[in-house]
Amino acid sequence: MAFIFSDATKRNKAMVLSQLRLLTKRLVAAALAAVFWATGVTVQAADIQPVQIAFLPDVHFHDIYADFRTDGFSGLANRKSGQQAAIRTMAAQLKSTRLFNENYFAFLAALDDIAAKGVKLVVLPGDFSDDSQPVHVRGLKQVLQRYSQQYGMQFLLTLGNHDPVRPLSHAAGKADYLGVDGKPQPIYSAGAGGCPDKATASPEDRRLVCSEQVKEAGYVELMTELSGFGFYPTVDYLYWETPFSDYSANGYELATAQAQADLQQRQYQICRQGGGGAYRQAGYTECRQVVDASYLVEPIPGLWLLAIDANVYIPDEAEPTGFKGSGNAGYNAVLKYKPHVIAWVEQVARRAQQQGKTLLTFSHFPMLEFYQGQSDHIAGLLGKNSAQLGRKPDDDVGHTLAKAGIRLHVGGHMHLNNTNLAHYSDGRYLLNIQSPSIAAYVPAYKLLTVLPDYDVEVDTIVLNEVPRFDELFEHYRLEHQQLRQTDADAAWNSGILQSANYREFANWHLRELTRQRFLPSEWPEELRTLLLALNGEQMAILTQLQTDMTLAQLQQSPEQLEQLMQSPQWQTAGQKLQQDAAKAGVVLNTFAGWHGFDVALDFYRLRNAGSLALTDISAERLAQYRFLAAQLARQATDRQNSGSLTAYVSKQFGLLFDMLAVFSKGVSYDHFRINLHTGELTPLPPDSAEKP
Repeated sequence: MAFIFSDATKRNKAMVLSQLRLLTKRLVAAALAAVFWATGVTVQAADIQPVQIAFLPDVHFHDIYADFRTDGFSGLANRKSGQQAAIRTMAAQLKSTRLFNENYFAFLAALDDIAAKGVKLVVLPGDFSDDSQPVHVRGLKQVLQRYSQQYGMQFLLTLGNHDPVRPLSHAAGKADYLGVDGKPQPIYSAGAGGCPDKATASPEDRRLVCSEQVKEAGYVELMTELSGFGFYPTVDYLYWETPFSDYSANGYELATAQAQADLQQRQYQICRQGGGGAYRQAGYTECRQVVDASYLVEPIPGLWLLAIDANVYIPDEAEPTGFKGSGNAGYNAVLKYKPHVIAWVEQVARRAQQQGKTLLTFSHFPMLEFYQGQSDHIAGLLGKNSAQLGRKPDDDVGHTLAKAGIRLHVGGHMHLNNTNLAHYSDGRYLLNIQSPSIAAYVPAYKLLTVLPDYDVEVDTIVLNEVPRFDELFEHYRLEHQQLRQTDADAAWNSGILQSANYREFANWHLRELTRQRFLPSEWPEELRTLLLALNGEQMAILTQLQTDMTLAQLQQSPEQLEQLMQSPQWQTAGQKLQQDAAKAGVVLNTFAGWHGFDVALDFYRLRNAGSLALTDISAERLAQYRFLAAQLARQATDRQNSGSLTAYVSKQFGLLFDMLAVFSKGVSYDHFRINLHTGELTPLPPDSAEKP
């Protein structure tokens, strides 16, 4: 059953007319609101009781004990649990920005911690599933139901680019489940990965398992399965609406909300070139109807939670499902392709002010820059298409959303810990909180406490200890043995299996991810080669060296670097640097304790986790990074790319160590309070979190 129709259907025409009528109603409402504000009438905040809300984006839930026996895969007999595990290989998750398996235990640990704190509201801002496979969505639903029943938790979800991957369900699967022999076990649905379209046919590859449990679900299947977690109105909500609702809080009736929650009434038109329906322009083509999962809910008196579905699936007839994936577009695409959402957000924000509601917004994608203002430097170091810079919102996005009335937004997608507060010349502001993922380094979640008088306290809860995190290690040991026998050079570092706790395990994950993926794919070859050839002391001396050697010469004859280290110029630069180091209170020969790989790893640690990473990097090394940043900043060398080794090192190392200094010395917003009326942010010490 599908609710996405071709452009030629009568239903589509009716939908467009419905959107035009709805737009007219909103324009009238906006005009009335403008008159209201012109009178100078002030509205007092509702007397809201303190309430805590936990935000866990990017859970990427994978049901590690899913049952595939009827499909021909019995799973791995786990001695600790006594169950049959259906997991991905360690090799796969060490090349992914997210964990596939251990995050299952981290999710349970996070929910247990939330329950122990007495928190009742839990928000999952997208990517709650592992590519929306039915088997994992059902497993997630069971977990949410269990904690709802046992602890009275209320879960609110919104969609990310992994749920759903496309707006319509389609054949899919993974080639890298772990088999009983320690080798990859492919599992696909019909029509994918070699599985025949007809269930009665057998795949040619006898190892291949075919299962409809791993297809990727679309909006209809996903929202129907998880209907009780925000996507539809329930008796527990004081108020609930969508961008397509034509009622208001006055005289709200659950039956009306339920009728208008039908997915046939929650669709918008999108064209290949931009927004459709009332916003469609001449020449727009390939226009289709797509479900929008956005909603507004009032779970307790005085608190409005605005869930924005920021996925944008651009129609493309060349794609198997007729749509491109949501990918990295985020709010850059929302402004262009979903203007109806922005119009609705503006109306919601006005009504929240009028009615004295505290309005908090959450979605999957970031609304502001998320690299502590270092995006341009990262682009200069690694290239404009590296380091997920494609996910960065354009500069005007934040202001547009702030003008729409959004003040505090919690997002995910980036798997990093960051807070960005932007104040604009027109008096607007926007606070964008990037919550970490429990499936990445550093594993953590955000805990918001909503207080009276528009105050909100934000705390960051790190998951250091996770029970059972090593439950699957016995299977990884067999996998590693198989890899060593077939291709020793491709084997991952088995040191990860010595991790003492979950945080250390996540640190190992980032280390292997840096070694196997980030360095080879994101770092320019000449910079990567130079880094991996040097220890810290050699890097420091090289930053001060004056040489006529060109970068091209060094690339053609790498052995010249060793000759350079034996030269009188090298000795002179070392002596000068030693004197400068002594004046700065650092000892130059201690720099030899770290290498270029450590610099790259620390770059990702600090970029991803901010101040949460400081416990994993020694204070001595951080001081050495700052010393080098200061030395390079004082250099008179022209940092234009003249082709000389001196200019290249000065420019690229200057960018690198300056960013390390900024990331390590940046203001910590892991715990703070903000007043939503004034936009004033006050940092708080880690141990002063107030409880409701």
